[in-house]
Amino acid sequence: MINQNFAERFARDWAASWNDRDLDAIMAHYADSIVFHSPRIKTVLGVERATIEGKAALRDYWETALEAAPELYFEIDTVLVSSDALTVLYTNHRDQQVAETFVFDERLRVSRSIAAYG
Repeated sequence: MINQNFAERFARDWAASWNDRDLDAIMAHYADSIVFHSPRIKTVLGVERATIEGKAALRDYWETALEAAPELYFEIDTVLVSSDALTVLYTNHRDQQVAETFVFDERLRVSRSIAAYG
């Protein structure tokens, strides 16, 4: 069961990993079987896809995304808690509002992530 304390710590650590551009630290949050959903996949990779499956494929995607956005920065606005998931509302370097929901496995690694942009 996810609680507010875990959710706040996760969100701070996750955002710090991104803001430090530390791909290894970012990937440490995710399960090998991660399924990631985002409308940005199409833009970043130039393909008609909205889902990435597997940790290796996700790492490749984010490596490309980080190279394309040297100014990347996330500012946490709110953290919402569910039973086995949490949602982080944040503002990115493009001044967009983003909601990202993280569903956790039994090892408290993210098994599914869904990003939505405002």
